[in-house]
Parts: sequence; structure tokens; C-alpha cells
Amino acid sequence: MASYADARHCAGRWFVRIEDVDLPRARAGAADAILHALERYGFAWDGPVWQQSTRTDAYRAALARLVAGGVAYACACTRRELATQPIGPLGERVYPGTCRNGIANAAAAPRHVAMRVRVPAAPIAFDDRVFGKIAQRLADDVGDFVVRRSDDYFAYQLAVVVDDAAQAITDVVRGADLLTSTPRQIFLQRALDVATPRYLHVPVAVDPHGAKLSKATRAAALPPTPVPALLAAWRFLGQAPLPDRPASVREFWTWAIANWCSGHVPRTLTRAMPATSGA
Repeated sequence: MASYADARHCAGRWFVRIEDVDLPRARAGAADAILHALERYGFAWDGPVWQQSTRTDAYRAALARLVAGGVAYACACTRRELATQPIGPLGERVYPGTCRNGIANAAAAPRHVAMRVRVPAAPIAFDDRVFGKIAQRLADDVGDFVVRRSDDYFAYQLAVVVDDAAQAITDVVRGADLLTSTPRQIFLQRALDVATPRYLHVPVAVDPHGAKLSKATRAAALPPTPVPALLAAWRFLGQAPLPDRPASVREFWTWAIANWCSGHVPRTLTRAMPATSGA
């Protein structure tokens, strides 16, 4: 809702991308279900739907550029070997740079290796439209991170940067759970010499117990009647209440797009989702 309202309020285009780059985790029929739900709730996207699973050649070309520029390198470290590394401030294990200067025992290295990027010691900073100035030292917080896994699947961090550049994305609006990923993506954008979009991160919706709303936490599916859920999401985003209950999805969106205000989005990482009944 935030990304759609923000784009339409600014007379911009809104794209749908199925981020299924991690094919082993993709579920049959999930993409179609997502698109049908968007249509039922009144979202109208521009252009064709992109699927990351069809974009491997573009990611491979980007990785080749990173290798040629001395940014990316092969890493033969296994998860077991890295399991004892300290956990950084972001809750992730910080890569110690074991293979930064070459795989120590190339003869004993596995046939398939991961590819990592050399992160800078200097901080990466950006201005988020909700959270303000954000700065992160990748070297201290995550270390050299993976852009292609050892099973040859490309990491989200690289795929999303390549696709944002290819689609000439000017504004990214997404959940605050990805706030700490943004400096990694900005680093890759600079390494690939592509533009950096503006970013706006909204709170992640959680239930009364603080669990993120998702299938994994058994969150309820979207109700078949869209208007109450749309109104609940609108309140969740801190937006001004509608003067009257909309009679249809179209009526809701007409008012919402005209009255969207990014400055009203709550500056918090998580927020409880209001009930849809009585909306």
C-alpha cells in the first residue's frame, strides 16, 4: 500500500517484481496467488511483471563486472566453518575475510564456491525518507557479504540492485526489516556505477505478540472483502482517516492516492496491525 500510494500520488509508475531468485524456496502457484490478490485489492501495475528467476544472465554479467573490477572474489568457506564467528550488531555473523586474498587451500576447496564482495572500511550513509540519516560500517557489521551462493543461486542483494537499475527505479518503498540491507545495496550500486534510488522504509506489521505477519507465523490470509483490510492498512501507515467509509475499492484508492502523506508514516521498525473489523 505504501509503495503504491506513494508512486501514484507523485504521478509515477508502479512495478511488480516477483523476487523468486531463491528457486529452491519458491512455491508453485505462489506468484499467481500474489497477482490475483493485488488485482482483487485494486492495485494496478505498469508494464510486465518481472520474475528474478528469468534474469540470471543479467546477474551473471553484473558479477563478472565486479570480478573484473577486483570487488568480488571466490570464497570456499562453509557455514560450519563460519559458525563460530562473532555475531555483529545486526545479528549476523561477521565474515572474517578468510578468502579475501585467495582460497588458502585451493586443492581442497569444493568444486562450487560462493562469491563475496570486498566491503570498504568507510561507512555507507543514506537518507531514508522516514528514518532520516542512516550510516553503517559494512566491514564491522557484516563483513564481505555473499552475492552468489555456492549452489550458483544469486543473492537478493545483487539481484535487486541489478533489477532496480534495469527498471530505472527512482524510489524504493519497503518494510523496515530491509533497512539494514540498504547500505549493502548502495555499495553494490556504486561498484556497478548505477544510480541510487531514494528509500522509504515503513514499519513491519506484527501481531499483538510481536510476531511478523507471515505464513510462517500462521497469520490470517487476506479477507475476501478488501475494503476493511485496506482501511486497516491505511491506519497502520499513520495516514489521515477517510471522512466517510468508501463504498468500493476504487473509491478508497481515489481518496487514498490524493491524500497520501509519507511524512505521516510512523518512525518505528515494527507496529501492530489494527483489526479489520469495524473499519
